[in-house]
Parts: sequence; structure tokens; C-alpha cells
Amino acid sequence: MVSGSGICAKRVVVDGRHHMLGRLAAVVAKDLLNGQPIAVVRAEQIAISGGLVRQKMKYMRFLRKRMNTQPSHGPIHYRSPAKIFWRTVRGVLRLQKGHKYCLLGQLSSEVGWNHYDTIKELENKRKERAQLAYERKKQLTKLRLKAEKSAEEKIGSQLELLSSVTY
Repeated sequence: MVSGSGICAKRVVVDGRHHMLGRLAAVVAKDLLNGQPIAVVRAEQIAISGGLVRQKMKYMRFLRKRMNTQPSHGPIHYRSPAKIFWRTVRGVLRLQKGHKYCLLGQLSSEVGWNHYDTIKELENKRKERAQLAYERKKQLTKLRLKAEKSAEEKIGSQLELLSSVTY
């Protein structure tokens, strides 16, 4: 890798939550072209500018598009948010104040993706586990600080002696 190129050998994990669909796709595509391995998680929470009703109507128009003579050769209509994101290559409007937006998971569940509720349940479980881990981490940090303080009180006079000896 070129030094300073910003590319690392490890896979970059991008959280797609509340990122705009086209803008995130443009950034990911650029990094992929540079050879950076990337994984996007929580694709069902990627935002699309415009309300849910408008996006659903646009997607339904897209679903009607097919090849006349051989429909299996026509455009493939993915329902999964990850596959919709994977297919996205063009930019979208910028999300500004007052502009409506919808989540990709909502749109996908409206047009035939049946896993939105499952993903929501799994996300809630993940958040509960993360909260428990965070609380445990806070407790351990408090205990560690308390132990350091008590150790410093016990050997405080010896620390002064050791500081003069160290190199």
C-alpha cells in the first residue's frame, strides 16, 4: 500500500444507520475501486430522501419494468436492503431541513422483504447486550481506579524512592 493513501489492509466496517443511500454508495464505491475491502452493516437503516409513500411509488414503478421477450433477462428487482444498497450506484438528493426521508428497511418491508421485524428484534437484543457490557465496563473501571488509589496509598512512600532509581 502507498504510504498516506488512507487505505489499510483490514476490512473497514461502515455503519449505514441514517446515512444517505447514494452518498454512502458513492463513498463505498470509491474506496472499493481503490482496493479497500469494506463491509456495510445495518443496511435496513440507510436513509433515502423523500417520504416513504413517494419512495414506495417509485419502487413499484421500478418493479413493473422488465424485458418484454424474456423477463428473466430484465432488471432484477431486489427486495433486501443490502441488495438494494449493493445495486445503488447513483447519487441522491441531499437531506436538508424540511425534506422528508424514509428508511430503506421500511421501503423494503413495504415491497416484499419479510425480515424487517426480525432485524428490529435482533437490533433490540444487541442494544440490550451492549448496555449490559457498558455497565459492566463502567463498574470495572471504577474498581480499577479504586484499586489504583488504594495501591498508591499503600506504597506512596516507596514510589518516591523508585522514581529516583528508574532510567
